[in-house]
Amino acid sequence: MNPIFVAIDTRDVHHAAALARDVLGVAGGVKLGLEFFCANGHEGVLRIAEHELPIFLDLKLHDIPNTVGKAVEALAPLEPAILTVHAAGGKAMMAAAKAEAPPGTKVVAVTVLTSLDQSDLGATGIAGSPEDQVRRLAELAQEARVDGIVCSGAEVAAARSAWPSGFFVVPGVRPAGAEIADQKRVVTPRQALDDGASVLVIGRPITGAADPARAIREIAATLQSKEAIE
Repeated sequence: MNPIFVAIDTRDVHHAAALARDVLGVAGGVKLGLEFFCANGHEGVLRIAEHELPIFLDLKLHDIPNTVGKAVEALAPLEPAILTVHAAGGKAMMAAAKAEAPPGTKVVAVTVLTSLDQSDLGATGIAGSPEDQVRRLAELAQEARVDGIVCSGAEVAAARSAWPSGFFVVPGVRPAGAEIADQKRVVTPRQALDDGASVLVIGRPITGAADPARAIREIAATLQSKEAIE
C-alpha cells in the first residue's frame, strides 16, 4: 500500500480536482477536510472521487453517540476509505460511528491535534504530556473497536507497540528541511513510517510544489529502502 495521502485543503473544487489529477498514480489517496466539505458537501467529494483515488474524509466528528452515528450513516454513500471522529467523544460515540460506517471504511479516532503541545493541553485542563493523552485515548479507541487512531509521529511508535493490529494515521509530516508552519509535533515521512505509521498525511510540501507529482516521488524515494511503497 502506498502510504502517502495528500491533504487537499481548499474550498475550490476545481483546484482540488486539479490537484487530485496531478497526483493520480503517485499518491495513495487524498485527504479532504472540513474546509472542502463545508464548501462542497457530498457533490464535491464525489467530484474528487471521479479520479479513482481513495478518499480520506477528515471531518473529526464529535457529538453525542446518536448524532455521530446518524452523521456517519449520512456519509456512508460516499464510501470513504478513511473517516475521522474525535476520540474525546468517548467510547460509545466511537462505537456508534464504527457501527454505521461502510465495511470498507476505516474509522480512526483523532487523539491530540498536531498543532497542540503540552502547554496547549494544560490550558484546556488536560494534565500530562501529549504522549500521556494519546495513550489514554488510544486505549479508549481500541475498546470502542474502531480501526485505529490519528496521532503525531512523536507518539506512533508507542501506540503501535500497544496496539499491533491498529491503523495509524500520522499528520503533520514534513520532509527534511520543509517549513512546519502551524504544526508543533512533526516528524519526517521516513521516521513516521519506521515508527509504525500506516498512512502519512502530507499537505503543503506537495500541494504547494510547482510539480506535486514530483514532490511525492521525491518523498517516496526516502521510503523505498524498506519497500514502503509497493
